[in-house]
Amino acid sequence: MPVFDQLEKGLEIGRREVAVTRADLVRYAGASGDFNPIHWNNDFAVAVELPGVIAHGMFTMGAAVQLVVDWAGDPGAVLDYQTRFTKPVPVQDTTGTEEPGAVLEVVGTVGALDPEARTARIDLAVTSAGQRVLTKAQALVRLA
Repeated sequence: MPVFDQLEKGLEIGRREVAVTRADLVRYAGASGDFNPIHWNNDFAVAVELPGVIAHGMFTMGAAVQLVVDWAGDPGAVLDYQTRFTKPVPVQDTTGTEEPGAVLEVVGTVGALDPEARTARIDLAVTSAGQRVLTKAQALVRLA
């Protein structure tokens, strides 16, 4: 678990790649109850002028914040998390292969520190296929 006094603004807390498949989207739809066909039916997604099946925004948001949760060592330490969705995450059909349909790249850095509250704002850079898919992705974490 990170220690507040050892942090400084600009410090990278970690980075990761998150592989996403169409099967992940189906599982997420079942867990979330979001069965919108843009997340599983390519023909429908194209008909509504999307590039094809896209990941759920909340799936993308949740996959990104997991970097912060793992770093903090306690999901309860994350006091707040907000973002803006800027681009969809198209997920190609790679059924029958070991290849992901998309990859999310997540990098977390300390954006601000509040010594009185002992909180750190972690800024997340979230991209897929070279495009920023979330902006102002920020988590507020209370630390020891």
